[in-house]
Amino acid sequence: MLGDDAELTAAVLAAQNGDETAFRAVYRTVHPRLLGYVRTLVGDLEAEDVASEAWLQIARDLTRFSGDADRFRGWAARIARNRALDHIRMRGRRPAIGGDETELTGKAAESDTAGEAMESLATDHTLSLIARLPQDQAEAVVLRVVVGLDAKTAAETLGKRPGAVRTAAHRGLKKLAELLGGDPESAGALDALPSQRDSRGRAVTSAGVTHAGARTQKGM
Repeated sequence: MLGDDAELTAAVLAAQNGDETAFRAVYRTVHPRLLGYVRTLVGDLEAEDVASEAWLQIARDLTRFSGDADRFRGWAARIARNRALDHIRMRGRRPAIGGDETELTGKAAESDTAGEAMESLATDHTLSLIARLPQDQAEAVVLRVVVGLDAKTAAETLGKRPGAVRTAAHRGLKKLAELLGGDPESAGALDALPSQRDSRGRAVTSAGVTHAGARTQKGM
């Protein structure tokens, strides 16, 4: 799995030039978080199918993309969101994530990368709780904390103003902290989520964002 944004940017460029190995590396890096986003929109049972449709479009349109790793994550998230919304329109409503939570926390990751498997085990239960948030909050939280987009890119993905996304993410994280606080077994779940980036490109841990309300609003 690619270790930093520079490596992901280089891999995307190589994939655009027809390097299949580079495309697989991009997929392994971006897919787990993108799948988490799709799950909050369509539910666990259908997320893989919707994410697969998104990756087919990503592969088809990759040569049209221009930008670095951050822009690629945002571009991929927009494609995934459009596919998910199409799916929701055909079905008629947004479900909660399906399945028993004990089943979700034990579910193996699709990737053969051990790190991604650990990430899946750490975040599945939290994602099931995020799906209980209002949709605007759920999307803002996942895009900012799980996918790792900055406020501007997340706003572009959602078609909203950055301030609105910051507010939704702040409210969603506050509610999520309350949900997790009521479940002792999940007390450290937010600490296990991937770090996000603030408006200056610095890493911000989800733990720091969640457990300090004042810093949440400012940092996001």
